[in-house]
Amino acid sequence: MVAAGDLRETGRTPITWRNGAESPELADFLRKRREAMQPEDVGLPRGPRRRAVGLRREEVAELASMSTDYYARLERGSGPQPSEQMAAAIARALRLTLAERDHLFTLVGHTAPRRTQRSDHVSPGLMRVLDRLADTPAQIMGGPDATLVQTGPAVALLGDQTHFTGLARSNVYRWFTDPSSQLIYPAEDRAHHASVFTAQLRSAAALHGPRSRAAGVAARLLQQSSEFAAVWSEHEVGLQHTEQKRFDHPEIGRLELHCQTLLDVDQDQALLVFTATPGSESYEKLQLLTIIGKQELRV
Repeated sequence: MVAAGDLRETGRTPITWRNGAESPELADFLRKRREAMQPEDVGLPRGPRRRAVGLRREEVAELASMSTDYYARLERGSGPQPSEQMAAAIARALRLTLAERDHLFTLVGHTAPRRTQRSDHVSPGLMRVLDRLADTPAQIMGGPDATLVQTGPAVALLGDQTHFTGLARSNVYRWFTDPSSQLIYPAEDRAHHASVFTAQLRSAAALHGPRSRAAGVAARLLQQSSEFAAVWSEHEVGLQHTEQKRFDHPEIGRLELHCQTLLDVDQDQALLVFTATPGSESYEKLQLLTIIGKQELRV
């Protein structure tokens, strides 16, 4: 380990956070992890003239949804202390393992998230699969109801589900408290979706206990939504969404899609991939959504 004084002598300034602690290893850690990544690892084209070792700083910044200047300052050792949300975004962008993510949190002066709540950190393996689905509606779910990452076409199909905070992060909570969240589904399918969402939330609350996030969402919904309370009182468990799903998109109309699920049991995560039967009307509409998704990513 290099001492802070040695860093100053070599022209590198150790990061000093507002709590007075120094983390001189952060800049080196970020740089080494970035240089170890290749464009193909995150679904980016290499290009014939590429000379950079690993990913470029601007590529990591884009993957983490932050400015290039902010990320570059962290690598130079002169950036402000990242928030927990920002640290999590960097960990995801660099495809860190759980151990590496915990180390990053320590370096930036935060307590690493409890491993029992690790579903918010997407495993590198699942991210590698998602990176290769850039032209397909796909998203990674944490537990039964939190959307962690989406491809551009998934945002175009379902809307951006990753920017919510607090209880609103839960798809189930939004379903029963924000009527607009139901509009993507045909009216005749909504009762079934409500029953499945509620059954999955009940199973998660029973599995993870009364202090879990799922139990907290259920408790709040019982106070706020009479519709949820009525469905909850049925005590239905084991309900599942059908493989074929119907969507009413505001711009291109009805789509009938197949939803395939890849589970990561250790992380309590699921990768959802939406496809259409080749040659069908929904297939043609899905191609249009892919174009819309790419346009939204460039905005």
